[in-house]
Amino acid sequence: MSVASSPVRALFRAIRVPDASAPYDTVHLQVFYPAVVPEGFAGLTLPVDEGRSPFPVVVFFNGVNCEPCLYRWLAIGLAQRGLVVVTFSWVAENIPGLVGLTPGVSLPALMPQVYGSQPTAAVLESLLPELQRLQEEGVLAGHLDLDRLVLGGHSAGGRVAIESASPEFFPPVKAAFCYGGHTAAAQQLGYDPATILPLPDRLPLLLMGGTADGVIAKSGGRYGVQWDQPTTPVRRTFDEAIAGGRGDSYLLLLEGATHFTIAHPFEAIASVSFLDEPATVPQAPLRTLILEAIAHFLQAHLDPGSRPCQRAWREYGQQQEAIAHFAWK
Repeated sequence: MSVASSPVRALFRAIRVPDASAPYDTVHLQVFYPAVVPEGFAGLTLPVDEGRSPFPVVVFFNGVNCEPCLYRWLAIGLAQRGLVVVTFSWVAENIPGLVGLTPGVSLPALMPQVYGSQPTAAVLESLLPELQRLQEEGVLAGHLDLDRLVLGGHSAGGRVAIESASPEFFPPVKAAFCYGGHTAAAQQLGYDPATILPLPDRLPLLLMGGTADGVIAKSGGRYGVQWDQPTTPVRRTFDEAIAGGRGDSYLLLLEGATHFTIAHPFEAIASVSFLDEPATVPQAPLRTLILEAIAHFLQAHLDPGSRPCQRAWREYGQQQEAIAHFAWK
């Protein structure tokens, strides 16, 4: 997945989620793709960079009350590497009575008697048919590799991404990544304190976190515990929620990264940013590292026969000074 100098463009779409109640049943999509500018072109929509087609597709789930524009830098960076990236904006009830921007967490799927039997991502069943429509008509027609779908996200959005990454739920999904998320179980839902819920553990996974994540550090109360370090639930998710054994699950912890390092340019409008730690190291290099880590991870595990890429990805993770901890199993 080399970086191209060709431009990145976005399409806009709207879908409905049948199981959601109006007026909170509409989701707005942005679909970023690698484009080219033909000589003398004067149209409204740039054509795709056909030399890099077909494109794997990344669906990125935002954090609670985090606008999708905060992840545009990441979407553009991945599109420059030959991926199509979908972000979305969904205003709904994150929890009953609290309306805001949601990654689409299915609360019923989190209940103790149900968890693990269905995806926790509430938007995917409605979003996948729209990807099929994009594959059939318009500028992206014939250029999407819908058999190589990736789920990624930040915070609660990252959680639903890794919890929903199973071929039993969505056969086209081939990998998932998460920044600033974990699978600690809320006591409100009936779980014992400090419970870490298992992941499907069927596909390559990349878990990332920051050593200065104040949001995670200060939110242990809802899980009946006080975390000893900001990265503790991320580490425990890697250690306890993933059995391992295939060599394709990874933990990457970034020195000095905060909960909102991945969200840029960040403005505290409605999120819990007041819980986060102030940045004590430059964050831009850490964002570059997040982008490169995701790109290396996907290159290593989206393509058949990618063992050389897997070795290069592991060497990359071990060599970066800003990485506080890198492990795989």
